[in-house]
Formats: sequence, structure tokens, C-alpha cells
Amino acid sequence: MNVEIFAEWLRRQGHHIYQTASSYWYDAGPRVLQSFPYHWLIQPSSREIQDLLWKKNILAVRFSAPVNSPTGMISYHVVLEDPEYCLEKLKPQARNGIRRGLENCRIEQISFERLADEGWQLQRDTLERQNRLNSMKKEQWQRICLAAIGLPSLTTWAALVSSELAAAIITCRLADKVYVPYALSRSTFLGLHVNQALFYTACREIMSEPGITGIFFNLHSLDAPESVDEFKFRLGFTAKPVRQQIIFHPLVKPLINKTTYRIIVSRIEKDPQNTFLRKVEGMMRFFLRGKQPLADQPWPKCLENAREEWQPIQ
Repeated sequence: MNVEIFAEWLRRQGHHIYQTASSYWYDAGPRVLQSFPYHWLIQPSSREIQDLLWKKNILAVRFSAPVNSPTGMISYHVVLEDPEYCLEKLKPQARNGIRRGLENCRIEQISFERLADEGWQLQRDTLERQNRLNSMKKEQWQRICLAAIGLPSLTTWAALVSSELAAAIITCRLADKVYVPYALSRSTFLGLHVNQALFYTACREIMSEPGITGIFFNLHSLDAPESVDEFKFRLGFTAKPVRQQIIFHPLVKPLINKTTYRIIVSRIEKDPQNTFLRKVEGMMRFFLRGKQPLADQPWPKCLENAREEWQPIQ
């Protein structure tokens, strides 16, 4: 799957796509651009960024840069890059969960039409568990699924209990990587370990495909707690260190400071379900921390073992 096909999927969902010298971009939020492919580590020029901010009337851009970049918040990508990924390499608890899950469900690929219809309950349950229920409506979920119909290399894997949809993921191949942009499951079936069975089976199949060098699961989230990634780490995924860059429009940048940040945090304390404010808080936090030297930044728990390795560049 090339970048243009991934871009077409985003266009069909209603996103605007821009291409610059270093990357592609889409409107991940109101007048906020996210670079893609997500696994690319880029260092766009100041002119490139300013053209996006001024000519496209954008408030902020977000992208991942190498750890040795001069600015950016220390962050991570959740990835699986072991070509010999197998059950024996996982810890006993993970192995037992996968085996129990495989006893309770069957794993197969399903149509995007079915995912658009039956998958909404799974996606709704997932968002509710993450305290992000207000971030998506059913119509948006259906648009995401139906936009993938007919595009090569986009696939849906599902775990079924009897004939009922218990868990699902969307995967898409982009050159030598496979992305997992959505993972969802019914809360009712979590005790049957369907997620473990689904992830392991799909990842084993994907990593065995010719030309695949890794699976990219997600960026370090702006608003979700780090704990949402613990499940993936137990299943063999790792945290790849990067620096996430948030660059605000020059007219907005003076408003992003510790005082305004505290105001946003206090608003969230009064309205914790406000998804928009939580995204704003995440953007401001990433920006403010990103201006500090690496040595002064708090490192994510999943990168504690990597901190010493990168100590020389601090």
C-alpha cells in the first residue's frame, strides 16, 4: 500500500490532505495537521512549516522527529519489529491469555460493511473504557469503515464468539509497514481474552508476509493515559523513542504558556468528558515540554530503560 492509497482513505473520510517536501499531512482536528505516514521521522524546514501555517490557515502542526532533534517532547511509537515474533517469546501471563482466547473465539477477516454496522458497539465500548466517548459518533465510525471499501491492502481482522463480533482491528499496509489505526472490542467479551487472541493471530500472520519489516500500532497519545499501551507491550510490542513536535502558528504561539495551560487543566477538572479540551491540553503539554532539554523532561515510563542510552545527547 503506498502513501497515496492511505491518503485516499483519509480523503474519503472527509479529511483535507496536503503534501510538502518532507511528508504528507491531514487535518486531524480543526485547523490542526498531523503528518503521515506516522512512522516517518521528519525534520521539515522552517519555511515548509510556515507555508503550511500561513498559506493553509493552520493553527498547529504535529509530527514525529528523531530523538537527536534539538526540540520536541520525548515520546514514543508503539511498534512490533521482531521478524520471529511467536508465542514462546512472550511472558507466561500473555501466553496463557492468548491460548485461552483462542479456545473461546475464532479469528477471521470480515468485510468493512459488517464492521461499519456491527462494529460501532465495539468502538463505543472502547471509547467509553478510555473515557473518550464524546470523541466519535456512529456516523463517523461508519464513514471510516465504508471509506476503506475497494482500497487495496486495507483489511479487517475480527474475533468472533459463536457468530457475534467480539473484537476487531483495521490494518493497512504502507510499503514495508502495516498500520493498526483502529482496535476495538466489546466489554462483555473482555474476560474471554478475545483481544489477546486477535492481536497475536493477526500479528503473526502479518509479520510472516513477504516484505513486511514491522507493525506500527500508534503514536504516544495526546490525551489518553500511558496505561492504554500496556496491553500492547505485554503482547510483544515495544516503545520506539522519538521526539514529538508541536508547532503553533506565530499568532497563537504567544498564548501558549504555563498560565494558559493551567487554565485549560482547571477547565478539564470541571468537565473531564470534554474531548476537545483534553486534546488542547495535550497539544499545549507536548509543546511546552518540547521546548525543554531532554535531560529536564519527564520521560514516559515505557522509555525508562532507553533513557540511559540517549543520555549522551542530552
